[in-house]
Amino acid sequence: MDGWCLTRDEMQAQELLRQLRIPELEDVCQYMHSLPANILMGVGALAALTTYWYATRPKALKPPCDLNMQSVAMTGDGYVRRSILNNNDEHMTHYYSDARTMYEVFRRGMRVSNDGPCLGSRKPNQPYQWLSYREVADKAECIGSALLHRGHSQTGDKHIGIFSQNRPEWTISELACYTYSLVCVPLYDTLGLEAIEYIIEQAAISTVICDLVDKVRLILDCVSGKEHTLKTIVLMEAFDEELVARGQQSGIEILSLKDVEAVGKAHHQQPLPPTPEDLALICFTSGTTGNPKGGMLTHGNVIANCAAFIKITEVHCMLNLHDIHMSYLPLAHMFERVVEGVILVHGARIGYFQGDIRLLMDDLKTLQPTVFPVVPRLLNRMFDKIFGQANTPLKRWLLVFASRRKHAEMMNGVVRKDSLWDKLIFQKVQNSLGGRVRLMITGAAPVSPTVLTFLRAALGCQFYEGYGQTECTAGCTMSVPGDWTAGHVGAPLPCNYVKLADVTEMNYFAANGEGEVCVKGPNVFKGYLNDPEKTMEALDQDGWLHTGDIGKWLPNGVLKIVDRKKNIFKLAQGEYIAPEKVENIYIRSDPVAQIFVHGDSLQACLVGIVVPDPDFLPGWAKKKGIEGSYLEMCASKELKNAILEDILRLGKEGGLKSFEQVRDISLHTEMFSVQNGLLTPTLKAKRTDLRSHFREQIDLLYAKITM
Repeated sequence: MDGWCLTRDEMQAQELLRQLRIPELEDVCQYMHSLPANILMGVGALAALTTYWYATRPKALKPPCDLNMQSVAMTGDGYVRRSILNNNDEHMTHYYSDARTMYEVFRRGMRVSNDGPCLGSRKPNQPYQWLSYREVADKAECIGSALLHRGHSQTGDKHIGIFSQNRPEWTISELACYTYSLVCVPLYDTLGLEAIEYIIEQAAISTVICDLVDKVRLILDCVSGKEHTLKTIVLMEAFDEELVARGQQSGIEILSLKDVEAVGKAHHQQPLPPTPEDLALICFTSGTTGNPKGGMLTHGNVIANCAAFIKITEVHCMLNLHDIHMSYLPLAHMFERVVEGVILVHGARIGYFQGDIRLLMDDLKTLQPTVFPVVPRLLNRMFDKIFGQANTPLKRWLLVFASRRKHAEMMNGVVRKDSLWDKLIFQKVQNSLGGRVRLMITGAAPVSPTVLTFLRAALGCQFYEGYGQTECTAGCTMSVPGDWTAGHVGAPLPCNYVKLADVTEMNYFAANGEGEVCVKGPNVFKGYLNDPEKTMEALDQDGWLHTGDIGKWLPNGVLKIVDRKKNIFKLAQGEYIAPEKVENIYIRSDPVAQIFVHGDSLQACLVGIVVPDPDFLPGWAKKKGIEGSYLEMCASKELKNAILEDILRLGKEGGLKSFEQVRDISLHTEMFSVQNGLLTPTLKAKRTDLRSHFREQIDLLYAKITM
């Protein structure tokens, strides 16, 4: 059985994986090494394993509805659908009668937790330190009282900026706003100087609460030498007199959060709770072009979205005061905010990462969360790392086989992390997230069905996929417990209807179950701040939010996103192209990390910019007979042609028409990122900036094609 022995290369690879703190497969190899050579003993072992599997297999969980019909057509309008979980055609507006605003959400959490631990943070190599619900409420009242004392009011100057990474002070400052009916306006540095200046002016913000000195300097750079509304910056961290003096030059007073709390304590005021109709947030969306747009969201909007999430998960994954959430996704975006609302209303705990994404794995192991929201980019990295370690045919076969066995269990209603496959293969993957995760949800961008299916099996927890946007608070559809198929985004949430509208120029018709996704319900925003023109583009006269995404109803009543309306363009011969549709197919190519597909009305074909995956590329290229450093390979014509051949194959298999396929590509070695201005903070492609950035390469590609 020498064939089962580890080679020197395998041992070196495993040592590298240990250093990366990524789960490896050495346990499986040790298990395979110990397999008896005798065939008879092997049969006996197989029988024993089968017996063990049947003996330890838990009972299947019953889904909350018939998975073959998860939404129903509204009476009188076959193009509008609602969740089957609703008892009637009425929208769900709240789940708990004593939690109809975000202020009441926190008060309920404080009561059901019996003033238990609420917000936690840690320093390097230290355990988490916790603030209780009462401590958080007291601090929020002090900060809110100070804001009122300094002239803010629920009827006048009520917009409070928060410019910070995720940390307890963020949530405390937000609660301070809610306690006194003020409005929270999140800022984030990836917007850039011009956008931050625009938001401060557009929302007439006079007070911003910041975490770091560098962010204060960024704000001062924005307003220096210009007219502005800003009067006060409250800083969480320590600062010096030089910063104070610089602020005075711009007419801005810089105070410490600690001093502000002291002012509020000395001038305490009774809470002025909001109503569900009051504004809670103005959440500026980065957008791919133009200035940010300030989506106005009420307390009722956020509560409706939270309620729908609770309704869907109540059957098998109802949260309670013992749950712990890892907060690392930006609080400036609504996905994370809704998850935290669901956590707080149940009296559960929120632990914040240290602020450095490179330390997230250490934070996870220390916190051991039970709730872990993710975005596709993180899932893709996890998937690539795990399969990158399967560096022999045996290891890869075992991974695929084990995941298929577990997925088969899930399709029969069994979700667990104590099977034989978990013990042999997946336990270290699960332990890398702390070992206690029982609920995950992904959203914000499309996720590959292959990646989602594998990680659902590997992680062994309730793992949902949702779809939505800021304008409908966060989500408008979500998968339900028991439906562990991939390639769709679930049925409408119980808080909204979804309909598909005709997009005639792209040949999508509601009568065929295809069209632009439109949303209506109490989670739909009130419009964009001081921008009636953009509001009218997003909301029609009947209150339907037009998302710009193209959806298709599947036979069981779930929605599949198939295209994008806003980014379509016409080629020279008159054919309409939706580049994101093409990109979503091409990105499935193993060596492709990122791709940008471009075309315009003066050209008859498409071209693309591809960023090869530095982790996956060497092994893939070696099989093609291409070797060298990453930069050397990316400069080779052989690699470019090999990748082009692979994506064209995928395009053909994915049903792309000939004019939807790229004619040629150029390889680029730097990832598109928020930092280099090619992605939005929610990791969407900034197509205008990408086109400008790669104009030279695009022109060169077209010049070669027309030669």
